[in-house]
Amino acid sequence: MRRLIAFALAATALAPLAAAPKKPAAAGHAPARAAHPAAPRVAADPALAKAIADPGRPDKDRARDRYRHPAQTLAFFGIKPDMTVVEVLPGGGWYSAILAPYLAAGGGHYVAAVPPGKATDSFNALVAGDAARYGKAQVTAFTAGQPSQLVPDGTADLVLTFRNIHNLLGDPSQAGDGNAPQAFADWYRALKPGGVLGIVEHRLPEQMDTAREKTDGYVKQSTVIRLAMAAGFQFAGASTINANPKDDHDHPKGVWTLPPTYSLGDTDREKYAAIGESDRMTLKFVKPAS
Repeated sequence: MRRLIAFALAATALAPLAAAPKKPAAAGHAPARAAHPAAPRVAADPALAKAIADPGRPDKDRARDRYRHPAQTLAFFGIKPDMTVVEVLPGGGWYSAILAPYLAAGGGHYVAAVPPGKATDSFNALVAGDAARYGKAQVTAFTAGQPSQLVPDGTADLVLTFRNIHNLLGDPSQAGDGNAPQAFADWYRALKPGGVLGIVEHRLPEQMDTAREKTDGYVKQSTVIRLAMAAGFQFAGASTINANPKDDHDHPKGVWTLPPTYSLGDTDREKYAAIGESDRMTLKFVKPAS
């Protein structure tokens, strides 16, 4: 899959950002995005704050906290230290380095859902290389486009995926929504009734051509909401935590033009560094309790 292998604090602390509408947005009409505020301050869960501030995290990961806002993002999703949390397609383990020790210390479980083969080998090597951090992490197979049992059905409290929906939609050669519908069905099946699906994804403005979802790495909020609701989820709210108004969503090599990828190399690097990482939606969905 192209470019693929690249929780709680009180949710009420983020209520102004996360208030869920009584009715989900109709397909094609996402809720209007608020002007980008500074990342909101939240009353920190000391254990989560410790995991984020851990100097053992790679420097390159810690440098990205200002763009990825892990404390606020995980708070919005409602993470608690005793949860069973599945992270789908964790890539190089940016969030894994926070989630695995946080959950292990709190009596929870961290499960990384990774494609079989090289991706699994790489993640297992990551775990083996720092047993103190990742030793209690579990690895499960996730195969895009095929039914995947990530955990026993109905046992996960929280399923998370960061910047992966565009990969699941596929490229222009893949018809319709690609592998995304099967993935959402897998996530729904894994969650307990009342469990939460948290998604962060590069945001394509609603007025732009939907075809760019399969070429530029950006996805419309309405598309993600449509896919989740089709799988049975209820839309529980959106946050501007990870929004970036400097991103105009129109770059020569799509979202990968921006940091941290810099697909153009040194060409206009200062320009793209000044923009920063992409404008992102942060969406919360709930599996109905009954």
